Amino acid sequence: MEGFRFLIGCFTVALLGIGAVGWDDAHATFYGDLSGNVTMYGACGYENLFQQGYGLETTALSTALFDNGTACGACFQIVCADSPWCLKGTNYIRVTATNFCPPSSGPQAWCNPPRKHFDLSQRMFLRIARYEGGIVPVKYRRVSCVKQGGIKFELHGNPYWLLVLVYNVGGVGDVSEVRIKASNTEWIQMSRNWGQNWQAWGQFQGESLSFHMTVSNGKSLTMDNVIASSWQFGQSYEAKENFHGPKTT
Repeated sequence: MEGFRFLIGCFTVALLGIGAVGWDDAHATFYGDLSGNVTMYGACGYENLFQQGYGLETTALSTALFDNGTACGACFQIVCADSPWCLKGTNYIRVTATNFCPPSSGPQAWCNPPRKHFDLSQRMFLRIARYEGGIVPVKYRRVSCVKQGGIKFELHGNPYWLLVLVYNVGGVGDVSEVRIKASNTEWIQMSRNWGQNWQAWGQFQGESLSFHMTVSNGKSLTMDNVIASSWQFGQSYEAKENFHGPKTT
């Protein structure tokens, strides 16, 4: 019976057209319940995932995929493969990386290096596999992030230090470099504080802010005067541009 199930699983993968090209092997579990409350916030710096446009179409990544937070915001297509727990049919899901699945000890240390692992929201897991399965093998690949509207910036800090959460990024989704320019400065290189939180030292209050951003595939976008000089800490601001728009280079 187990051999028959394995053959069926392999046959299903073949029918889906998933070969060696473009797809990698991993495993998937889930955390939290159907409400998704425990998936909010997390190691990428995002906060209320519903308000920020991610909803429950999210995943935490193992160390091998998380890459010290550089993969935050990246999007993946995932399908269950080679398991009797897989749901029948072509059940692809598309998720955004919003959290980190840390290493642990014991026999269920699925997120330990060098394992590639997705700890999905429960709602996403149930779109590809049965609850009872708990953990299933999957095929995955990077895909473009489809976002509504422009890139968004949430500002925190103090009069001498600025921390900017970057989110709602289209295209490849994961930001690799950010520069900031106030109305009275030249371009200043920001550094990654954690996840998609970027920091710069300086006095930026009362100045309009521009951003130059590069994502992991090398494409760049300049957003001039995206935030007016009346900005306040704790507020979010939206650019007109995104990486699915005409100003992408």
